Amino acid sequence: MPKSKPKSKHALLSASGASRWLTCTPSARLESTLPEKSSAYAKEGTEAHMIAETAALYWLGELSEKAYENRLAEAPELLKYFNEEMHECAVEYAKIVSEKVKLLREDCPDAVVEIEVSGLDFSEWVPEGHGTGDCIIVADGWLEIIDFKYGKGYRVEADDNPQMRLYALGALARYAHLYDVKNVRMTIVQPRLNSVSSSEMSVEELTAWARDYVKPRAQLAYTGEGEFAPSADACKFCRAKEQCRARADWNLKLFDDAPDVALMTTDEAGAILQKAADIKTWLADLESLCVKTLFAGDPVAGWKLVEGRSNRKFVSEDQVADAMKAAGYDEALLYERKLITLTQMEKDFGKKAVGETLAGLIIKPQGKPTLAPATDKRPAFVPAESVLDAFDEAYEE
Repeated sequence: MPKSKPKSKHALLSASGASRWLTCTPSARLESTLPEKSSAYAKEGTEAHMIAETAALYWLGELSEKAYENRLAEAPELLKYFNEEMHECAVEYAKIVSEKVKLLREDCPDAVVEIEVSGLDFSEWVPEGHGTGDCIIVADGWLEIIDFKYGKGYRVEADDNPQMRLYALGALARYAHLYDVKNVRMTIVQPRLNSVSSSEMSVEELTAWARDYVKPRAQLAYTGEGEFAPSADACKFCRAKEQCRARADWNLKLFDDAPDVALMTTDEAGAILQKAADIKTWLADLESLCVKTLFAGDPVAGWKLVEGRSNRKFVSEDQVADAMKAAGYDEALLYERKLITLTQMEKDFGKKAVGETLAGLIIKPQGKPTLAPATDKRPAFVPAESVLDAFDEAYEE
């Protein structure tokens, strides 16, 4: 398997959490009082990065074909989440990296490219700030940093992305002696969402942002000072989100500010919905906290755990089939045949292979209308006739 460089200890002010601690400066110290959590998604992402590193090294000619094949052959046994979709996404990322390197080397033959660069140091701007860049390319006048994202539940854009900017600052500190870098390009590759997002800025713009915005706020965050600034985005991945008092106060203000009138206008209803965007998530987080507390044997005033609904199931499907056949029932009557989902096919066989094999057999019907803020980047809904009919049925009185 890929021999990834060891990851450095998670920094208090990590680049990945910068969008949070730059906005809500006391959150970093608050989070540090709580244990770090690891999810299946995070572990899957770590494994995907290992495969992506291997693929990139191969496409850049730094890994032989035999070594590449050997590492892929080892993957199913060594990695829990490895599948054809993960390999396909890694190859897509590797192709993008190799194409970018090829284009830069046409103008600058001695352009430097490194994969999985640990120890990127941006501590000039952020106390103890460091991180790991997935890919860094340095050429005459340009530095590009490329980040591989395997998640598909949350689209990450390069524009105004503080994580990418901090990595770029660390890369500049590392490679500035090699070339006179004037501009920085930051690219995020998210294959499972078919997304490649890039943002460019001059070195002067980047360092001005670091000096005028990051450095003072990072000092506040490092000492735990400043004002809490809860929001749906800032709280999304915060470890303190379940117990944060500022978040609770922010959500409870919704009820204090409710208009004191008999009938609301639709604009007022929309304003309340907008303010309540985090309410459902917050309540789910509170429920999770109480369940975990009670499950650990600690009390929560006014609450207890009870046994939920349970469905009957077979002790062993094989034994059940044998018993039914022995009783004279036809085996064909004991099983139902069902096609696996498109998502599962793409995981098992790869998106490209499934797309080629099922060309013309896959459609994407128009979805039902969903309420979204006016700031949402998706285009406004224009309904097809079938969707109008479904909408009328769903909302008819």
